[in-house]
Amino acid sequence: METDCNPMELPNNTGFEEDSDYRDFEGTDVKDMRLEAEAVVNDVLFAVSNMFVSKTLPCAEDVAYINVETKERNRYCLELTEAGLRVVAYDFDQTDDRLQTPYHETVYSLLDSLSPAYREVFGNALLQRLEALKKESQS
Repeated sequence: METDCNPMELPNNTGFEEDSDYRDFEGTDVKDMRLEAEAVVNDVLFAVSNMFVSKTLPCAEDVAYINVETKERNRYCLELTEAGLRVVAYDFDQTDDRLQTPYHETVYSLLDSLSPAYREVFGNALLQRLEALKKESQS
């Protein structure tokens, strides 16, 4: 059920203290890229050898860096921004400003272009999930 919300009925107390880092963003839709990056990692960690948000490179509201090692043992540092994800280096915790790689809208698209093993693992997981759903619907 969908309901309309009157902003005037919302409480004034948002849970943030007056000296909160978020007070300058009141009323705006701010994405924390570190949280987005953690979600990206959690989505596809099963299909790669290693993946984690960089603790070395700086994260901000508009950018985060993710280190990924594919099943083929290739290492990449990915940049996550509002534009999407792209490879910024071919090793963990690095950026190479000379590297001009395309942005991908999703981590799935990016990993699909980098790793045949990712494609196979992801496809098999999807197939297993579909088979489980089919069994559920038949019982």
